[in-house]
Amino acid sequence: MGHAALVAGIAIATLMVGTWLLSVVLKNASIVDIVWGLGFVVVAWSVRLTADHGDESRQGLLVIMTTVWGLRLATHLFLRNHGKGEDFRYRAMRKHYGSRFALVSLVTVYALQGVLMFVVSLPVQLGQTDPTPKVAAIAYIGVALWSVGLFFETVGDAQLARFKADPANAGKVMNVGLWRYTRHPNYFGDACVWWGIGLVAAETGRGAWGLIGPVVLTILLRRVSGVTLLEKSLVKRRQGYTDYVARTSPFIPRPPKRV
Repeated sequence: MGHAALVAGIAIATLMVGTWLLSVVLKNASIVDIVWGLGFVVVAWSVRLTADHGDESRQGLLVIMTTVWGLRLATHLFLRNHGKGEDFRYRAMRKHYGSRFALVSLVTVYALQGVLMFVVSLPVQLGQTDPTPKVAAIAYIGVALWSVGLFFETVGDAQLARFKADPANAGKVMNVGLWRYTRHPNYFGDACVWWGIGLVAAETGRGAWGLIGPVVLTILLRRVSGVTLLEKSLVKRRQGYTDYVARTSPFIPRPPKRV
């Protein structure tokens, strides 16, 4: 674990500092959102290429699962944000802190996300360093859960993109497709992906400590920076969103309530 943690920490620190320097040059802190997914790919491959021990099948599985998820997320965010300038969250921070924004963002945006990336990626670190046992039933369950999560993320993002692309939907609430059953299929999918990765790692026994990662991520998505924070603004910006909240599950998919 010590070697993997050191490798992951160095990789994350290098990536985040480099991204921060680029954001200062570009005057666009939004690039950190794209690098979030890529960071996990960097961690997975860094540990894989330097690990002295571990079951090769599990190492390969964890690297593939993380890489597919990370590249899909990064590509989606790049295509969604390209040409739109800096996100309103960072523009507000830039206006508030003025000339101090660069240094403030290094700590409150890049360093903070780097720490979270380290914690969430624990199953990828731990699962690659234990040579026993071989991949078996628990890992297969993890792959199945990961697949469900990737489906919800990919389909949910695609459905929302099509909805927003239609000018007739401006200001309206997205409540069809997967969004009929959960207000945040992408966040639910994200959690499933990392619980799946966590189960693959947990099969080693020692790797079960890596479940701290998906626990932290789920709390963030459900209670902190995901559902709770986003919906504060959506209630104000989307007419009918309050009614949508009343009948639709916030996270785990289920049939809508009758209200």
